[in-house]
Amino acid sequence: MPEGHTVHRLARQHLNTFRGGDPIAVSSPQGRFATGARRLDGRPMIGAQAHGKHMFLHFDGGDWLHVHLGLYGKWTFGVGVPPVDRGAVRVRLVGNDAWAELRAPITCDVLSRQQVAEVRAGLGADPLRRDADPARAGQRIRRSRTALGALLMQQEIVAGIGNVYRAEALFRGRLDPWSPGTALSADGWDALWTDLVVLLRDGVRRGRIVTTLRADRPHRSGPVRDGEAHYVYRRTGMPCLICGTPVLTEPMAGRNLYRCPTCQVAVWSDYGGRPYLRFVRATTLDDPHALAPDVHIFTRSKMPWVGLPPEVPAFEIFYDRMEDVWTAEALVRRKAAAAG
Repeated sequence: MPEGHTVHRLARQHLNTFRGGDPIAVSSPQGRFATGARRLDGRPMIGAQAHGKHMFLHFDGGDWLHVHLGLYGKWTFGVGVPPVDRGAVRVRLVGNDAWAELRAPITCDVLSRQQVAEVRAGLGADPLRRDADPARAGQRIRRSRTALGALLMQQEIVAGIGNVYRAEALFRGRLDPWSPGTALSADGWDALWTDLVVLLRDGVRRGRIVTTLRADRPHRSGPVRDGEAHYVYRRTGMPCLICGTPVLTEPMAGRNLYRCPTCQVAVWSDYGGRPYLRFVRATTLDDPHALAPDVHIFTRSKMPWVGLPPEVPAFEIFYDRMEDVWTAEALVRRKAAAAG
């Protein structure tokens, strides 16, 4: 599925293709958009914008063509006379000397200004938009116990992020995708957002996603080679470009998650923004077997082959009351730490 930088590039390409205010012939050779095509036919295109993976083409008279490409949608552009129909063309736009054709989108409809606003209201912060509200997105992430890697893919929180940017931004920040949103600090979110802005802007400029720094690539001169454009995405089993550990692929929320099991393991986490309290990941200790677990949390994301002892309480996400699972000694230490 095209990620946000591609949709923003497409919006710019439409403006460049149909600039000048000339009437545009709008048709639907396939027939599935015939009603919408008649509504837009003969009007000039006066604007285009993107929000996440949604594109909105503004036609004179107040109507907007709303398109979401989904997994298989594609725009094709050309000059002169459009070719003979090939494939199911949902929408064809023809100007004085250029044309564009849309095939296989998941969404294609005509919206009013109010309806566009309603669609956008349901979307999260877009790193490529000046009106983005990263503070609101950060609040939603840091209040959630859902895994950070899953939260970044929720378009109602951060719009335009797909599997590539998710994997690469988390690696660049050395963030564990399985850590809950509550474990991300305010500074950590600010750094992650800033990097997402940098990466997506670079994607718009290049027309491709390149996330590796020149110093980290095996070949540091010349154009970026395909196998060196990403740190972890689709590099399963290949050595991490930083530490050499084989990159892992794991299922997360129905998608493949790529990560380095060495670079992206959180040694400790901060749950709920309490600076006096840190939760250390026992498996990162020199002798992890020295500490037996009192409770297992976030078990819904464990691999099927991992067994848990039946005598230890386990929760798919988190427990409701610490008094139910913490030892009396641990509760006393926590109270003392909170008191300063």
